[in-house]
Amino acid sequence: MGNQENIRKVAIVGYNRIPFARANTFYSDVSNLQMMTATLDGLVEKYNLQGQLLGEVVGGAVIKHTTDNNLIRECVMKTALDPATPACDLQQACDTGIESAIYVANKIALGQIESGIACGVDSISDMPIAVSENLRKILLDARKAKSFGAKIKTFLKIRPKDLTPLVPRNEESQTGLSMGGHTEITAKYYKIEREDQDQLALQSHLNMVKAYDEGFFNDMITPFNGLDRDNNLRKDSTLEKLAKLSPAFDKTNGTLTAGNSTPLTDGASSILLASEEWAKEHNLPVLAYITHAEVAAIEYVKNQQNLLLAPLFAASRMLEKASLTLQDFDYYEIHEAFAAQVLATLKIWESPELSQEIGLKKPLGAIDRSKLNVKGSSLAAAHPFAATGGRIIGVMAKLLNEKGSGRGFISICAAGGQGITMIIEK
Repeated sequence: MGNQENIRKVAIVGYNRIPFARANTFYSDVSNLQMMTATLDGLVEKYNLQGQLLGEVVGGAVIKHTTDNNLIRECVMKTALDPATPACDLQQACDTGIESAIYVANKIALGQIESGIACGVDSISDMPIAVSENLRKILLDARKAKSFGAKIKTFLKIRPKDLTPLVPRNEESQTGLSMGGHTEITAKYYKIEREDQDQLALQSHLNMVKAYDEGFFNDMITPFNGLDRDNNLRKDSTLEKLAKLSPAFDKTNGTLTAGNSTPLTDGASSILLASEEWAKEHNLPVLAYITHAEVAAIEYVKNQQNLLLAPLFAASRMLEKASLTLQDFDYYEIHEAFAAQVLATLKIWESPELSQEIGLKKPLGAIDRSKLNVKGSSLAAAHPFAATGGRIIGVMAKLLNEKGSGRGFISICAAGGQGITMIIEK
């Protein structure tokens, strides 16, 4: 997306996901491939895409097995799409889903393709387990050995400690801190109170419970593996219950808890994008348009409070390019990795001093919080890393389509000090 006169409008014409499940619950024996294929199958069925040759299917997973090296193409081959539909894997931590949408949207805007699917999947339950580095080197040396005796001699180098398995660690390699550890620093640095975090978390659950009760998600979710709604959602959540939870990261002085932080999650999502012409030819209504997007990164090793604040810079640059202010929106969807990260973002936008300190040209100002995450967000639905972008884009497109007109602002932070913002319009 940009200001070139020859770019085409990019329409969001469909969405589908499976319910998100807390790790080691309903999807404990299910793979990335199975979840993603089920999600794509639901999209194909919903929009009569059987046998259709699409321009490209793009997506990925943050946590993958070595056998997932061509994951999205393998999933496409298992669906009813024309098997000649190309696909590629893309990964940008928690931004994978929304970055995939940008990838597909840009190709449509430039006329390279007419339609495409952006998607994402992640499984914590089925995470890969690796061998130790020393064992890996021994096995490689044994593979190169010329004789059976040489192989045995190499294997004799193995020690008991080498047999300890390695599992993926939820931490930043540059700092050794988990995302929650970084966000605990953010909460302290920006003086984000525990009560405010719990209130934001409660509101997310209340909004999503209401949305489910009203049937908002009925056409957005394909039941899978015995689950028909997100199982992190709590109908009975209260401030009193949230206040009783112990700190999860800083056990002594922390304010982040299991209630105001997203849990490890399994799930998958997808969105169908197209040119206006393709949508018309296939009798699919345009739900909304992707009009602007911006990717940003931020230094977070020296300034460890910064890890999840890159969307601040993405938003500033994007709004300037779009000639809009932060107040020019009907809805805001801000990914709730942690309540503290959302509240810190809002606080910085509102403060000239904090905006200047972090390096923004100017404060973007306050938003109407009644327009924020109105159908609930990640604290309620939970957060399968690569699948969150598709969930959020789908919700925003449906909100704008039901309203009939308007403009939506999306912000998603990610590991590695990265972030993406997007504007969707109807």
